[in-house]
Parts: sequence; C-alpha cells; structure tokens
Amino acid sequence: MFIESIANRGSPPAILLRESYREGKKVRKRTLANLSKWPANIVAGFRKLLVDGESENGVLGEGFDIIRTLPHGHVAAVTGMMCKLGIPALLAHSPSRNRDLALSMIAARILSPSSKLALSSGLAAKTATDTLSEVLNVTDATEDELYGAMDWLIERQDAIERRLAKKHLSEGATVLYDLSSTWFEGTKCPLAKLGHSRDGKDGTLQVEFGLLCAGDGTPVAVQVFDGNTSDPATADQVKKLKNNFKLSHVVLVGDRGMLTSSRIREDLKEEEGLDWISALRSDGIRKLIAADLIQPSLFDSWALAEVESPDFPGERLIVCKNPLLAEDRAKTREELLLATEKRLKEIKEATLRRRNPLRGKDNIGLRAGRLINKYKMAKHFILTIGENSFSYERRFESIKKEAALDGFYAVRTSLPKDKATPEWTVETYKSLSRVERAFRTFKLIDLNVRPVHHHLEGRVKAHILLCMLSYYVEFHMRNVLAPLLFADENIEEMKVQREMPVKPVERSPSAKSKALEKKNAQGDPVQSFKTLMKNLSTIARNTIRPCLKGAECFMKTTEPTSLQKKAFELLGINL
Repeated sequence: MFIESIANRGSPPAILLRESYREGKKVRKRTLANLSKWPANIVAGFRKLLVDGESENGVLGEGFDIIRTLPHGHVAAVTGMMCKLGIPALLAHSPSRNRDLALSMIAARILSPSSKLALSSGLAAKTATDTLSEVLNVTDATEDELYGAMDWLIERQDAIERRLAKKHLSEGATVLYDLSSTWFEGTKCPLAKLGHSRDGKDGTLQVEFGLLCAGDGTPVAVQVFDGNTSDPATADQVKKLKNNFKLSHVVLVGDRGMLTSSRIREDLKEEEGLDWISALRSDGIRKLIAADLIQPSLFDSWALAEVESPDFPGERLIVCKNPLLAEDRAKTREELLLATEKRLKEIKEATLRRRNPLRGKDNIGLRAGRLINKYKMAKHFILTIGENSFSYERRFESIKKEAALDGFYAVRTSLPKDKATPEWTVETYKSLSRVERAFRTFKLIDLNVRPVHHHLEGRVKAHILLCMLSYYVEFHMRNVLAPLLFADENIEEMKVQREMPVKPVERSPSAKSKALEKKNAQGDPVQSFKTLMKNLSTIARNTIRPCLKGAECFMKTTEPTSLQKKAFELLGINL
C-alpha cells in the first residue's frame, strides 16, 4: 500500500490510498480509499506508517485495527455473473429499489437460501453475514420491503419470460417441459391442495409447478398450479407459452405422464405449429406386441426400430430396448414381490396364531386390502380368503407377461421423418433428464424451494419464480466453472461417440479422471459447486482503520488464492 497525490487541475490534489497488483505480466494500481478529507498531519503520519513500517507502538502489524470482516468472494462471483447475464435488465430496464431487492433475493437463494426474515437480518448493517447488501446497495432492507419486491416481481413475470424466450428459443426450437410438486406449510393459501406428492409427503398440502426449459436445459418459464392438478391438465399451458413467445413452430418434449394419448388427441394434434415428442405407456407397448409389431425375441441388445400402428394414427413410433433397464426392472420387481409376500405372510401368521387369531372373511380381507398394493404388486398375486384361513400365490403368467416388456420403451412423435431421424428423436426425448436435474437443484441440492412458507397466492408464485431465476444464474455458473467441478465438460462429445442413442451417456474420460484423482488435467483441485462457493467465501472484505487519532477506515479485500483466481477467470469477472 502507498499514498499517492493526484493533480486535480484548479482544485486541491486528490490524496488516494492505493495498492499495486499484478495482472498477467502487467503491474496495475487500484484505489483503496480517498484520503483527501483527512487532515494533513494524519496523512503524513499514515504515510510514515506505510513507508517506515513503524507505528506509535513501533510495530507495523499493531498499527491497524481490523474493524470488521465480511465474506465477499462468493457474493462477487454470483452478483458478477448476474450482471454478465443481464439479469438487472431482464427484471426491469430502469433501476429501482424493488429491482435491487429482487436481485438480492435471487442472489441469496444461491448463496444461502433462507426465509425473508432471515434475509432481511443478513442485509442489515449491524447483522450482515456477507457483503451482499453493500454490493447491491440494499442495506437495512426490511422484511416488508422484500415482500413488496416479490409483489413487484410477479407482476413482471410475463415480460421476464418473454425476454428469456427471445434469448434462448428460436423458430422450431425444442422445449422441455415437466411438472413437480413441493409441500406447503400452513392451510390458508388457495393453491395448497392435497394431491399426488412427488416428494413422498402424502397427506400434506402442496403446490405444483411446471418448468419449461430450452433444449440445453436453460430455464425459460415456470407456472404454478393447484396442488391437486394432474400432469396432463398442465400441458395446455405450453400452448399459452408458445403464443406468448410469438413462435410459429415449437417442438414440445414431455414425459408419458404429461403427454398422454388423450391429451395428444384432444389438444396437441389440433394446435397448429406445435409438434411433440413423448413416450408410450406400458399398455401402448402391449398393443404393439399384440399386433406383432414388436417381437421381443428378435430384438438384440441396444436395439432401435421404427414402427407404425393404426392404434396411433399420424404418429411415428421408435421402439428401443435397453438391456440395463431390463435388468434393473427385473431386479426391482423381484424385490417388490418379496416385500409384498412378507406383508402377506404376516396376515397368514395372524390367522394361525393361538392367541387372538385373525378371524372372519371381512376382517382378513380388510387387512389384506390395506397391504396388498402397498408396493403396487396386487396384480401379480392370487389371494384365497376363508373364514379362518388366508393363503396367497404369485400369478406367474402375469409376471412373465410383464417381464417380456422389460427394457423396452417406445418414443412417439408427430415430427415427420425428413425433420427428425429416429436417433435424434430418442436423444431429444432423453434430454428431459435436464429438467429433472433442474428439479433436483430446486429441491434437494442448492436452492431449497421447499417447504413453502408463504400464504398469499402471488407470493407463492413469486417464490417459485425467484427460484427459477436463481437456477438460471447457477446453471450458467456451473457451465463455465465445469473445469473446477466434478461435472462433465464433454456431454455433447460423448453423445456423438455412442453407437446408439439407446445407450446411457457415459462420463467422459476427463470426468472419470477428475472423480478419481480429485484434480483436473491442469492439476487444480476439483470440488462440488457448493464447496467451491464456500471456498470463494473465504475471500473477505476487511474494514481497516489506522491506529492514528482522527484517521478514517478503508476497505481491503483478501488476496485470492490461485484456485480462486482461476474461478474468477472462468467466470470472466474482475474481483
């Protein structure tokens, strides 16, 4: 550090506290504090302290007091990436307090997801936990202000999604759509309903949300539904999104629970400019086998074949066989059968015990009814119920019939052959895993979308929208930081190298090496995204005050390590 006097034309010179640093082969300077208002004797004393290395106590280290230290590196990484992605302009073209508060909530969801009360405490000057409030200029934001910013944000959702679609979708674009749910705290929100829980929280009120992504997995739009909404009932929302985005042609990719035969027949086939890719349910595959369109014994491993069926007019059907999937399904089915037999055995033993035996057809049947389908295996058992007896046996013919379908799945599409090859169609359907990856990040890994504590309908929708925008930022951060993460950097390359799209995507040699050695090819340690963010948080912004009477404080940021420097280089952000 040194003090430099800068000429200021007719005005008094500017007295600046500076430090030099190296950027590549160049030596540069940066300003730490403006000392122009300091008394001349204090500046002189400070200069002597810096030059001679002596304070009044005689030791340089004792010449400064560190007033406060706040984690800063992870904040700089996230907010810097938000600026690079144009998130401020995405929310609103004009700066405002609400926009800054919304930006702070998006960043906080990545840095340390918490309630709005906890966030307002973290943004307060006296209780700040990092530099987020300083960087975004939202110091001392109250909880009510954050709620007001959520109300402001949800009113802008359509405009935000249109801007995202304009950036990431084009004519004929492939869009991935899937639905998930999250449980709800409280009973007052009109969206909170009992429904099919994808979180294993049966009996808990929930809300559902559908996420629309571009073909590469970039989130573009999100829609919140009542907790009892069925998957197919949300598919028509995609038509609205298509119209909002002003696209004349879109290829929708959805799973077989979303794009059912009835939904395709009633809605999607009538929609001009909307093609789709989905998959058949097991009963549809059985129809193909019954019509001799699929002969399982003739399929080799990793097979793929295109067929046509009068049961699915105007559709192309690509039948695939995955032997690994067949093996997994057979193993899972046997485990479920054994688990069901264990339950049924308990009923049989209850009818045979000496003390208080289970008696009566009605009582035995009621108990068996509660247990038989716990593992969805009732179709594979024959139950014999007497007044004082109970027995069971497997339906081997039913099990054999189901086993014949193991490993088979059929992708269906409205796209003509000249627009989509069978291989591309299967590959595109399998890209739905990118939406599933988004849901895992939403719910399990980083963003903590659940549980939902809000009660007003608009606030719940704003909460989900904030999570989507946070995932948008994190999605791009993970992509550029991939060399320092365990993530695979060559997914597309590995797809090209596969012989058949039916085969699962294998990790690239470099990703396998990173997982084994815990280092990348350059020798840098690799980490998970969450761990890397913790590492960056050790870069702190220190408030320092010279031990000179009348001297004011200045800021000094921790010197980053070589790994931290590389992370910021990959992000393209100047710390």
